[in-house]
Amino acid sequence: MRRTKLLSLLSASCLALPAWAETPEAIMLSYEQFELAIPHIDLEDCPSSIEATDVFCRATMANNEIHVFAFSNAGDSPLQELNSFPVEEIAEMLK
Repeated sequence: MRRTKLLSLLSASCLALPAWAETPEAIMLSYEQFELAIPHIDLEDCPSSIEATDVFCRATMANNEIHVFAFSNAGDSPLQELNSFPVEEIAEMLK
């Protein structure tokens, strides 16, 4: 039940993902919470647009955007940064 509530909360929050990118320190989302609640893929490398250092990245898709979450390698691996990319931009880059 707890996992379902967290998933619902995080899924609903995807509508506010651009706002998260501005203030990740207010979220206090650990990688453990994210991993259990959000379907995602592991990225081998973080995009160059990620400014945080000593992080690993995960990506998910919502609202026609790809959202890249950067988590710290230290401690409980809290969220450090979030960047969103419109799917159309990614499609153009891949051509």
